[in-house]
Amino acid sequence: MGFLPVDQQLAYLRKGFSEIIREQDLRERLEKSRATGRPLRVKTGFDPTAPDLHLGHTVLLRKMKHFQDLGHTVIFLIGDGTGLIGDPTGRNLTRPPLTPEEIAQNAETYKAQVFKILDKSKTEVRFNNEWLGKLSFQDLVRLASKYTVARILERDDFSKRYKEGTPISIHEFLYPLAQGYDSVALEADVELGGSDQKFNLLVGRELQRDYGQLPQIVATVPLLEGLDGIEKMSKSKGNYVGIYEEAGVMMKKLMSISDSLMWRYFELLTDVQLDEISVLKRGATSGKLNPRDIKLDLAERIIADFHPAEEASAARAQWIAEVSQHQIPEDLESVPVTDARINKILVQSGLAPSGAEADRLVKSGAVAVASNGSNDMETLKLPTHRLEPGTHIVRAGKRWKKVTV
Repeated sequence: MGFLPVDQQLAYLRKGFSEIIREQDLRERLEKSRATGRPLRVKTGFDPTAPDLHLGHTVLLRKMKHFQDLGHTVIFLIGDGTGLIGDPTGRNLTRPPLTPEEIAQNAETYKAQVFKILDKSKTEVRFNNEWLGKLSFQDLVRLASKYTVARILERDDFSKRYKEGTPISIHEFLYPLAQGYDSVALEADVELGGSDQKFNLLVGRELQRDYGQLPQIVATVPLLEGLDGIEKMSKSKGNYVGIYEEAGVMMKKLMSISDSLMWRYFELLTDVQLDEISVLKRGATSGKLNPRDIKLDLAERIIADFHPAEEASAARAQWIAEVSQHQIPEDLESVPVTDARINKILVQSGLAPSGAEADRLVKSGAVAVASNGSNDMETLKLPTHRLEPGTHIVRAGKRWKKVTV
């Protein structure tokens, strides 16, 4: 696709980015690349702090793939050097550094997962300890002299911690400089990152100027909202879809998202173009298309990125059978609750985000319960209906849980 006119390349790349600094610079480099045949060097760094990826991570990987589709060189940078510091972005406390053994183990897992999206043969895998580990004390002092403490404290998380009196270790100040130095070492044309990484990415631009290089273009992606549609996707918050989860589990999770969040997932988690998404959206708004069917297409498309197509198709068929025929799923998550009232149970089990929504679901007839091992679902009408002690299967709309009172 690198032969495409630059306007078309930009349109393809623009989808899914929250900001490009500066887009005019990107245009000029794409034009030069097209004229000379030299691909852009596109860098994205990952600190191997956790071994498992979820869909939130794939937003960035998909943008890397788009550059790859256009024939550019994508550098998957594993921060085995910066990982020893620990990225302080969004942290209220100093992140405990990982051991070299943990970093190496997580890095191998990362590499196995990212090639679900990236083309392995077209990806340059690098480790930043290759150059960071060679810096002498004098080199480190010289690097630290490039930035003032006042500039570092402009970063939101550092500024907040400083105002609150929360300790900030000196080594954390080195993190943005080390990440910026990566861009110098790799002579990056473009660096991609989450919107929360913007400060670090801009440091790379400035360091490149100091080292006599053209400053890299910075392109950020938004943080993907989790299944709740509120908090960013995170394993710790339980609102995530793991890319190694079974196809059926992924299907159930994706079908639980709201109709409004569905369009966000279309934009950030698929290669469907914006004009196609707009057509689907108009069809759903006008009533010509069923939002449920659109969401099923979305879920199957996402699952097929990480599982064989036949497994994605089977997960879709199983979900339809369970919902339309009210078949009780076999692999329900079991959740203990402390209140026997059905509206409280819905909130405590995660089937409803709030008490008001729990009441609405019950009053609308969307809540049914099967008790004592029975497969017969009884539709409940009173939000204060109390369940007997024991284990119950609860369905709220399209979602199911096994609860123990």
